[in-house]
Amino acid sequence: MAFYKNNKKGMKNPFAANMSLRQQARRAAAESFSADGPKNFADLAPRGPLQVKNQVIGRLVQNGEGGDVYPDQAFRETNFGVIHIDKNHLNGAPFKMTVVCEVLNPDNTNRDFRGKIVEVLGDMGNNDVRMLSVLRQYGLSQTFPDDVIEEVKDLPVNPDPGMVETLIDEGRRDLRDLLTITIDGEDAKDLDDAISIKKLQNGNYKLYVHIADVSNYVREKTALDDEAMLRGTSVYLVDRVIPMLPPKLSNGLCSLNPNVDRLTMTAEMYVDSEGNTYDGDVYESVIRSDRRMSYNEVYRILTEEKDTDEEEYGPIVPMLREMKILADILKRMRDGRGAINFDFPETDVILDEEGNPTDVMPHPITFANGIIEQFMICANEFVAEKFCKMNYPFVYRIHEDPDPIKLARFSRIARSFGATGKLSGDVEPLDIVEFMDTIKDDSAKPMLDQVLLRSMAKACYSERNLGHFGLASKFYCHFTSPIRRYPDLYIHRIIKSYLHNEDKKKHFGGLVANVSDHSSEMERNSVDAERASTNIKVCEYMSKRIGERYEGYITSIIASGVFVMLDSTIEGFVPFRTMADHYIFDERMYRAVGARGGLKLTIGMKVKIVVAAVDTDAAKIDFVFEEGFERSGSRSSGNKNAGDKGPGRRKIKRNRMGRR
Repeated sequence: MAFYKNNKKGMKNPFAANMSLRQQARRAAAESFSADGPKNFADLAPRGPLQVKNQVIGRLVQNGEGGDVYPDQAFRETNFGVIHIDKNHLNGAPFKMTVVCEVLNPDNTNRDFRGKIVEVLGDMGNNDVRMLSVLRQYGLSQTFPDDVIEEVKDLPVNPDPGMVETLIDEGRRDLRDLLTITIDGEDAKDLDDAISIKKLQNGNYKLYVHIADVSNYVREKTALDDEAMLRGTSVYLVDRVIPMLPPKLSNGLCSLNPNVDRLTMTAEMYVDSEGNTYDGDVYESVIRSDRRMSYNEVYRILTEEKDTDEEEYGPIVPMLREMKILADILKRMRDGRGAINFDFPETDVILDEEGNPTDVMPHPITFANGIIEQFMICANEFVAEKFCKMNYPFVYRIHEDPDPIKLARFSRIARSFGATGKLSGDVEPLDIVEFMDTIKDDSAKPMLDQVLLRSMAKACYSERNLGHFGLASKFYCHFTSPIRRYPDLYIHRIIKSYLHNEDKKKHFGGLVANVSDHSSEMERNSVDAERASTNIKVCEYMSKRIGERYEGYITSIIASGVFVMLDSTIEGFVPFRTMADHYIFDERMYRAVGARGGLKLTIGMKVKIVVAAVDTDAAKIDFVFEEGFERSGSRSSGNKNAGDKGPGRRKIKRNRMGRR
């Protein structure tokens, strides 16, 4: 059993015939980052790093001597409709297969679109073919160009000892004797960060956050940097990882593996007993991780406290205890200033060796994950504040203030659950936290969190420091994951330039806006791709469970029906037309009321459903209410949980466990 499988052996490279397209995209991206001035990334292409225009994926059906391509529903936005393929443009493609089709006349006003087949993906019933379609749709490639492979082929497995000593002599700090550990998921291969901690005699803490020094190997004006910039981020599909950097770097030389020397950037911070960072520094360093720990391992040690742990882990055990104490201090401080904690379930899809889904479940999260999250936030805030106050060009992670109209609308909905007060005017994060604390209906809180989230702006990257509303933070950036995120790598490059007294403020000043914009776009693309891959596997799983019964909760209500989420995090839709009563949708209060029985359908309401249909092509799941549910539900519709409730629509998705 596996949560994902990396790069299956023998898998056809879906981009082999289009390497020139990738090279064109890289050149276009590199030019847009040139010091000659900013260019608009939106002009390059509609989707993903490969940025291929006027292509769709669909099923090829015979039509006379030629054929027609019926685009997948994911390509509806292209609005091409059926595309006719002349016999001379079939290029040997067999009928009834999933193909990649290039539209030859995309500007045709008569909607008589013609195309040619550029690639055959295969039978959509094949596991790999569905994932290959996701790769092509979102412009992702599992392979790296030859010039990138050429640049990394001579890199060592570990840093050369002589080179390490030379760097230390030149000023890089030697922290190899400092007790250091990594804590990650059990399947993680790209270990970005490591932690050291010391409790000081005055009761304060010295926290070290060591981050892989990727920028030491990924230099400007190289093919490797161009490709990393183009990809923008690693993408974690349900069954494979599409890394930003070649595995020789991401899983090897840059990964902070135990018992080997690694070049790092260290944020060394002094934190008082109230959680305030009052001093610190950021510098180049060398570490040697003492042990690789997993979240599950840390959780067990800190909850079970076996006598054998001290023997096996030695001084790591007391350090873990101090880490837990400091993480709790940091969380209390952030909660006190108004950090908004959304607790959304993440979805894990368990696959067998052939890629078939065998189970779907919520991803387990414990306080061990929270320890690392608090430390990463601390480092990100510290670094962002330092460079903002120096007025240095930088890439910030921002989350702007919520839209007042959307927030007022949310406030009205929340008050129907017992919330008191209102949200209006210049709302601070703490105002929202205190408002949410007044809600009495616990069953509706997760769904109300969804409504609240949609009332807020999306977090993104920016060259301007606009703060992070959700974290109630005045200064924030992404410094802690340069193996998998280009903005982190880029600000490492800026930091190192500053540390080495290079006069490059003007150079970076002309680039950070486009780095921010492109990184934001590639992040959105990766989220959509990850969600699409999970939708595919969830629908495959549920397609074998037609007719089975489950309990779930209403997460959203729209004009045509309600969305229901099961305990497994799988979500499906119950159309009003399938219900026994005639329901009237009250958009203002976001509820539906049965005209005859009076049953009120509200978010957070527990319901019983039957799996009615699964459309694997459209990645949609339909439920119906269990027979008799509406009658039994109407008798209890007057209870305290059947009041006016608002929406919380959420599509089926798998959110990769990430750090803010």
